Amino acid sequence: MRTTRASSAIERLKTRSGNPRYAMVLAASGQFALIENAGSAPPARLSEWMDMDEFVKFVNAFGPQTPRRVSKLDVAFEKQLRPRDD
Repeated sequence: MRTTRASSAIERLKTRSGNPRYAMVLAASGQFALIENAGSAPPARLSEWMDMDEFVKFVNAFGPQTPRRVSKLDVAFEKQLRPRDD
């Protein structure tokens, strides 16, 4: 099983949160869990065991979110989509 999507999600979480201690654990059954390493203390598991698609969704929703970038063109397009008041 390829874990590239899951590891990329973890890297994005580390970048968004500024916490390099997040990691993933892969079980022999092919399921994933999110953990946070606490240095000398044992790692804390932050999620239940999940399949890869569920895990990626969970990690993407976990922690602080990156604000959506909106350009002037996006604003103008959304303005055109609104119904006009005649």
